[in-house]
Amino acid sequence: MTILETIRRGTDYLAERGVESPRLQVELLLAHVLKLPRLKLYLQFDRVLTVAEIDILRDLVRRRGQREPLQHLTGSVSFLGHEIRVSKDVLVPRPETEALAQLAQSRLKAILRDRPPGSGPVRCLDFGTGSGCLIIALAAACPEAEFHALDRSPAALDVARGNAAAQPQPTAIHFHLGDGFSALVPGLQFDLIVSNPPYIPTAEVETLDPEVKDHDPRMALDGGADGLDFYRRLAAESAAWLPPSGWMLVELGDGQAADATRLFAERQWQIESVEKDLSDGERVLIVRRPGSGTASI
Repeated sequence: MTILETIRRGTDYLAERGVESPRLQVELLLAHVLKLPRLKLYLQFDRVLTVAEIDILRDLVRRRGQREPLQHLTGSVSFLGHEIRVSKDVLVPRPETEALAQLAQSRLKAILRDRPPGSGPVRCLDFGTGSGCLIIALAAACPEAEFHALDRSPAALDVARGNAAAQPQPTAIHFHLGDGFSALVPGLQFDLIVSNPPYIPTAEVETLDPEVKDHDPRMALDGGADGLDFYRRLAAESAAWLPPSGWMLVELGDGQAADATRLFAERQWQIESVEKDLSDGERVLIVRRPGSGTASI
């Protein structure tokens, strides 16, 4: 069977099972099996696959038809150019979260630029790090800062540690296991806190696509009855871990910008802005510690 014939058969199989973009999915799986860039498949449509290659691909396509995530089948996903290993223990990084990472990179660079000489290290915390994609992207952009990552899942922290160590130019990251700020050394201060918290309302989790509800860890999805539990927690607890000039950037779920902004405003946080992602959705809330005064990002 040739590459083109295989693509056509796999596309039909996935389309019958309701998988979105079935041809692209098959091409990505085949590229993974053959260890080729996907576009190079188009230069080899007449290539005949070996029996072993067909068997491996057939199993992957079958599993994809059962709605196992593509990223679990290939084992990784690209996040701002960083190869991030994923598994059932961590949320698969979404393109929307790249908006949070890029905004956080810009803010961290500005903090480093404005830091007076001799005033100590600039520290950044990723609250709920999961796969580690956010803190890895920040460490790559600003290696001169000090980086910390916190998660309540031991399995997720193992994935994040592995991802950090596997980067071409790894930066030291301090990993902390625990349910919230109590896992940190008392008195530690961060100039920037970033978070992509669970924000799906509990009742909506079961309505998500099978790739998400059946394969992403529930604790990385479920944000409580209204989806806002972790925003309440961050608004209430984070200020003690930030200096007067400290910043926080958090990812927002669809339609949550007004409610999340209100929760922080009620705790006297300075609301800097709500930034949109590439799909024009209100995706990132940027705030400063209560009492920090007026500033512009």
